[in-house]
Amino acid sequence: MGFFSFVVLLAIAYLAWRISDQIPDILFRLSEIQRDVAEIRRRTEDQTEPPEEIASAPEPEPEVEAADADDGDSTDD
Repeated sequence: MGFFSFVVLLAIAYLAWRISDQIPDILFRLSEIQRDVAEIRRRTEDQTEPPEEIASAPEPEPEVEAADADDGDSTDD
């Protein structure tokens, strides 16, 4: 049983060594993916935002309703 445990321990150590050997490459690829995702997000945000000249234009004033044809006397006798 002790020999089998030793072989399993060697297999685990070998796999850990192989994984740790690949970590710099994995981290580089993850950073590249993050940069690409950030660029895509910036592009989609730029497309959804209105242009600045439209966004900074003043609000239109509310329309004033036309006055009644009467002379301003609101009492109907």
